[in-house]
Amino acid sequence: MKKLLLVTLFSFSFFSFAQNSGKPTSKTIEEKEGELVDFKSIQGVLKEDMLTQEVKKKVSRIQNIKKKRKKRDLQKYLIPGEDEIWSFLSELWLVKSAPVLKWDFQKPEYGIEESFKELLEEMGHYEIDVKVILVNTPVVTHMALPSSKGEYIFVLSVPFMRTLDLSKMEISILLFEDFMRVRKGYFANFVKPASFGSVAGSNFKGEKFPNALFKTILKKYDDIIFDRGFTFQQQFEITKDLNRLFKSNMKYWNIYYTLLKKIDELTKTNLLYNGYVKIFPSPELQLNWLRPKKEVL
Repeated sequence: MKKLLLVTLFSFSFFSFAQNSGKPTSKTIEEKEGELVDFKSIQGVLKEDMLTQEVKKKVSRIQNIKKKRKKRDLQKYLIPGEDEIWSFLSELWLVKSAPVLKWDFQKPEYGIEESFKELLEEMGHYEIDVKVILVNTPVVTHMALPSSKGEYIFVLSVPFMRTLDLSKMEISILLFEDFMRVRKGYFANFVKPASFGSVAGSNFKGEKFPNALFKTILKKYDDIIFDRGFTFQQQFEITKDLNRLFKSNMKYWNIYYTLLKKIDELTKTNLLYNGYVKIFPSPELQLNWLRPKKEVL
């Protein structure tokens, strides 16, 4: 009897629980409605936040595009800095002087640049970009022009080297002398005006291009290459430098000395080259500076 009563009570409790569990209470419905309302609210915020982020991305992209356009526009008016502007000026002078220099002509491959680079490396100068412009005129015999950092431009007369019957090593020694001059800044210091430093690397947007300044510089190129040349003091310094450097390799010293003797004789016997001493004063003096001093007993 007791067992029957317990089973009946258990069955009734289970049935009641089963009935109630299938039907939500009013509290459960309110909670679920609240959750639904909250989710809709969050969903709206999320959508709004996503739209805001997208707008921000678009605005950022537009700003970057504007910055790039502005930078490109400014670059159109940018004058190269001193490390780059010399290459531009020297090449401009070469183009301007083409009728006199006559560098646009058929010429064989002499292998001068390769030979010169080998000498430079032997003398401890590595990773240097060398450009040798061969010209078909005796008006300019040889000259190094200022250029960009790590780059050197040389002008070399084919008639000059043929008249002297120069070997590749003699030509390399001659170019090395020019290399030392341009490294000391003799050329650049003469042709650049006082205002050059404030112009190089500047931007002339909204201002007048400094055309007069560059015309003055190119005119000074003409002065130093065709008329003025280098001073006796500068020539003395270069000769002494090469004398000291080449004494560590007497083969080079002897080639340099023989080369100067050839040039000295040429300038004294060939009218085409009697103006050479005005530009490079003078082979005869250089020979005297190189000769060992006689000891007085």
